[in-house]
Amino acid sequence: MSAISDGQMVLTFDNTLEVKEAPPTVYPEIVFDFDKIFSEPLTEENMRNNNSLAILGESLSVLKKMKDNSVQLIFADAPYNIGKDFGNNSDKWESVQAYIEWCKTWIDECMRVLSDTGSMYFMTATQHMPYLDVYVSEKYNVLCRIIWTYDSSGVQSKRIFGSLYEPILMINKNKKASYVFNYDDILVEAKTGATRKLIDYRKKIPQQYSTKKIPGNVWDFSRVRFKMDEYENHPTQKPEALLERIVKTSSNPGDVILDPFSGSFTTSAVASRLRRVSIGIDLNEEYYEIGLRRTGIATERNGKNLEKIKVRKTNAKSKYVRGE
Repeated sequence: MSAISDGQMVLTFDNTLEVKEAPPTVYPEIVFDFDKIFSEPLTEENMRNNNSLAILGESLSVLKKMKDNSVQLIFADAPYNIGKDFGNNSDKWESVQAYIEWCKTWIDECMRVLSDTGSMYFMTATQHMPYLDVYVSEKYNVLCRIIWTYDSSGVQSKRIFGSLYEPILMINKNKKASYVFNYDDILVEAKTGATRKLIDYRKKIPQQYSTKKIPGNVWDFSRVRFKMDEYENHPTQKPEALLERIVKTSSNPGDVILDPFSGSFTTSAVASRLRRVSIGIDLNEEYYEIGLRRTGIATERNGKNLEKIKVRKTNAKSKYVRGE
């Protein structure tokens, strides 16, 4: 007779062992009622499936229609005020102060719709983050200051050190609020333990250092390049690996995740893959269509086939801040 141990090892009739793949875990389908999140009907064009909602519209207008405490996690990657070319809208304000005041407005709206146990991660240019860090430190609570670092093969300035990182601020409503932090889901290799095999003699019984650890606050993820499968036609696309870490850390399956400046809709695509519920907003029609495709909401819109056709972005200028 054959016997199965742990659902994986099979003893055959000739007394040899075969490794059988464990059957895939079957999860119940997520069917979310997006209408319950809004205090009034959306007038903006939108499309949805069971777990993803994509909205073509201005983020502040949509945010104001959302109910308090209605989402668990927010990732906000707003324009940086550095002159990027987003096609049909400009990434340049009249002054730094005007830009900062605009950022304060959407931050406050995001924090209003964020759950009392939720977290928000947001990004901006290195030169602007100090202003917003002070603002949220005084009004909310900073949980972590994260650096996303990457290499660059592009042309760097010959007058200053080139910028090879972008800041991310992780915040919640106040110091007393609880929040989700799924550290077991984001463990990375601990080089001291895994590679060098050092012994920790501080223990009562000396033992090898752990081969896994929780990531620190410096994250090394490659930027999205044209030849990568995940590349979309967007000048500031964030890598799926970065969003995957954020989504896994600060949410659980079935939680609602909001990205008010969705761009290439990476947040929504990752959230969908990880069995979360996503809401993505963007005012650019081209990016909205990318979102429809990446989330599986639709394969066509207004008779247009939403197939992926990669185009290099070469006119995304961003040097005016330094006067170059």
